[in-house]
Amino acid sequence: MKLSRFLVILSIFIVFSCDEPPVEKPENLIKKSKMVEMMVDIHIAETTFNSRRYEDDWVKNSSHTNFYYSILEKYEVPDSLFEKSFIYYASFPKDFEKMYRLVMNNLNEMEQEFSGRKNDLLDLGGQE
Repeated sequence: MKLSRFLVILSIFIVFSCDEPPVEKPENLIKKSKMVEMMVDIHIAETTFNSRRYEDDWVKNSSHTNFYYSILEKYEVPDSLFEKSFIYYASFPKDFEKMYRLVMNNLNEMEQEFSGRKNDLLDLGGQE
């Protein structure tokens, strides 16, 4: 659902930006590989927030922005640079789609790895 909302927003952005001059490359453009890692972390943070906000008091008392800023802090990237880099990459739809496929592939690999580990967990429920 988040992906579809993101794609709709991206499509609107692309449609309205077609008549405008190309987006200027930011001075300290975030490398594609780092941007992909950050986008993976953002998806994980969104999922965590949305799935736990009614169960966990810490998450309930937080906001989406806390999660986003913790990711920016982790990568030592100011929000303005992330935004400029994101817009720059999004202005090249085919390249951005490739980046986003990497994000989704990384998330799928993590999910498969987690699912495999989940099956390997010991049953600690009263068996002796």
